[in-house]
Amino acid sequence: MEKGVPFEGWAIGQKFSTRARTVTDSDILSFVATVGYAENLFLDMEYIRERGHTRRLVPALLTASIADGLIIQTRKLDGYAAALLGVEGLTAREPLYAGDTICVEIEVAGVRASNSRPDRGIVASLQTVKNQEGETVLVYTVKRMVLREKIA
Repeated sequence: MEKGVPFEGWAIGQKFSTRARTVTDSDILSFVATVGYAENLFLDMEYIRERGHTRRLVPALLTASIADGLIIQTRKLDGYAAALLGVEGLTAREPLYAGDTICVEIEVAGVRASNSRPDRGIVASLQTVKNQEGETVLVYTVKRMVLREKIA
């Protein structure tokens, strides 16, 4: 089992990737029902086909949520994650469809000590979500508060 990484273990330029996951129709319909995205673009296949798509579209916020879950599954934050502080510049570059498979490429873009919490630091990472064809479907930056290594 991989151990989490404390604040001191993060450095600008570090890169890692997640495992892959296929997004299903069920994922989309559950998300839409849970958050109230009752929009034809995600629910009505005739409407979707009339707009030139052959499969159900994945909402960008669902893509980002699944991507964050994949990042958590790397276990790099185990025991050290303190808070998600922000998501910036969330940009959908290509459509994602039911049946597509995504993975996330992460590059650490910033590391700094917390100004208010000496036991923590802030790690910013550029997160690029790619589909099975290697196309970038979503890109954004996340800032997380990460605990420092405990000194005994």
